[in-house]
Amino acid sequence: HVMIAHSIKGEAFGPAQKLHGATYVVDVCFVRPELDENDIVVDIGLASDVVKETLGIINFSNLDEHPEFRGRRSTTEAVAKWIFSRIADAIRCGKLGPSAKGIAHLKITLHESHVASAAYEADLVAT
Repeated sequence: HVMIAHSIKGEAFGPAQKLHGATYVVDVCFVRPELDENDIVVDIGLASDVVKETLGIINFSNLDEHPEFRGRRSTTEAVAKWIFSRIADAIRCGKLGPSAKGIAHLKITLHESHVASAAYEADLVAT
């Protein structure tokens, strides 16, 4: 999970335009068409390390003041896409080990409560 503060500019966001806090439970789903030679999708230890490192960049931050979100709305969807981009980069750089080369799709879901969540997902482009 990650704890942030933010405000979201624009009339469409009603009371969320004011500074408020959010605690997101973050789910990361790694998808590949076939299991690797060890019958896994990804090394869960390496994946956990990368997710923890990624969330650490924004944990306990006011996203209104965070350089990664300067000039952007920090909607739940935008935060999910930001996490997606960081993890996709880590996969491309080999930080998730050799089995991660087969990951074809990634989905990031942020749960704000038991009734509110948002996700960003996309195929990973092979490099």
